[in-house]
Amino acid sequence: MAATETQTEIKSIEMERTVEIDAPIEIAYQAVLDQLGPHNEAPSGDAMPMVLETKPGGRWFRDIGPHQGHLWGFVQAIKENELVELYGPMFMSYAATNNVQYRLTQNGAGTTMTFRYSAIGLIDPDHSENVIKGWEHYLAKMKQRAEQSKSA
Repeated sequence: MAATETQTEIKSIEMERTVEIDAPIEIAYQAVLDQLGPHNEAPSGDAMPMVLETKPGGRWFRDIGPHQGHLWGFVQAIKENELVELYGPMFMSYAATNNVQYRLTQNGAGTTMTFRYSAIGLIDPDHSENVIKGWEHYLAKMKQRAEQSKSA
């Protein structure tokens, strides 16, 4: 078998958003954990439950059956009601790595969530085009979940 060589370009993606959530920080933090975990859904609206082990080094993965699934990443840092930081391949099954941070601060009776995402590697053009839309969906669902939980 002959080896082939291709030239590829290392690409990066960066995104930062600030989301104002009309809910106490404890509720907003739980909404982040819920969206990253059992209540996760794809931008299509399809349920895509995940497992988030909420400790440093904990895994973030999709469990689809006995000995089957997809590792999305690991918990790099976690502080209750303040920070969830994850790193890993996430949805990129190729030579790339991602980092995502959800930083929460109390803002009166509400919460300010600062979201940062970055990726570097041999990023697929489809991911470059759609990744921001995907994260925007996640942020909107977290805000919606927190504000609905506050009212319940």
